[in-house]
Amino acid sequence: MKVLLIEDNDKTREWLVKGLREAGIIVDAVADGRDGLHLALEHDYGLIILDIMLPGMDGWQVLQTLRTAKATPVLCLTARDAVSDRVKGLELGADDYLVKPFSFAELLARVRAQLRRHPAASHQLRIADLELDAVRHQVTRGGEIVSLTQQEFTLLWFLASRAGEILPRTLIASEVWGINFDSETNVVDVAIRRLRRKIDDPWPLKLVETVRGMGYRLNTAEE
Repeated sequence: MKVLLIEDNDKTREWLVKGLREAGIIVDAVADGRDGLHLALEHDYGLIILDIMLPGMDGWQVLQTLRTAKATPVLCLTARDAVSDRVKGLELGADDYLVKPFSFAELLARVRAQLRRHPAASHQLRIADLELDAVRHQVTRGGEIVSLTQQEFTLLWFLASRAGEILPRTLIASEVWGINFDSETNVVDVAIRRLRRKIDDPWPLKLVETVRGMGYRLNTAEE
């Protein structure tokens, strides 16, 4: 479950990224409308959170251009509460509209509601006998429910969404924790060990592979 946040206010962007990641959602975040549109067109996101007042290209232009190519759900953020603005957003193809200032709890509820309404965008993943449900935040292996923390689920979802790829520690740290990886920090290795104990150790088929000197990979059923 990956969300794109397009928000030019640094404090608001950092606050939302921190909160969404703590809720187990992987986030890409940019401050410019043109950069946001490029990412939205190049990648498949479960949801786009789009501020209206943006440099480079405003939110209305981003939304209008996006809708010529994709139906990705869009939640618009704006400081303007005029009915005409809300109507304009909906007519251009927005799926929801939130007026600033807002509570993070309300935004998170709206994000999850959009992902429930658009299951094709939020995805369910299956690797061998491992199944992940991004909306429920539920994992099963061999038909048994596996209890994971929010962070463990985010890590597993990232590995599973790119199953078969070797993922460097730097990339994992950036995507899952939103941090620049320090070679002296073992946060990724510790998290992988904990994840393995839950999703690999009780089963004969091991899915999480260490690729020495390169990173980690979640093996596919064919491997």
